[in-house]
Amino acid sequence: MRVIWLCVAVLLGTAAVAQGQATLSDAAAKAKNAWGAHDPEALVGKSSNIVLQIPGADPSSPLARPQAIELLRRYFRPSEERGLDVTAIREVEAGKGFVELTRRYVVTGTSEERRETLFLGYRLVAREWRLVELRSTP
Repeated sequence: MRVIWLCVAVLLGTAAVAQGQATLSDAAAKAKNAWGAHDPEALVGKSSNIVLQIPGADPSSPLARPQAIELLRRYFRPSEERGLDVTAIREVEAGKGFVELTRRYVVTGTSEERRETLFLGYRLVAREWRLVELRSTP
């Protein structure tokens, strides 16, 4: 009987993980993959409002999901990724964390490699890490 309960617990835990990012490390991996694929929908995920501090976005207030996706799409458009590394993952307090990515890219049509640091702020909502802020620094 204990074996059956143990199997049920493992299956339920696996199902919960499959529904969202169980850890901040999982959210970091998802963000890295989404950025590398230039997939703003996957990067934003289920977040409803996001503060963007990237060239071309007014950082003064949170943007609704569709607007954030469109601005990220425009930001991705003129660049080609050369490398993307997760350089830090920290939970700064319960339910709040950040991920730091170091990006290497070129502007389409050029060969000069550029670097950029990306800071992604997350909040834990319903056992899922959701992106709430994205900042870019040269």
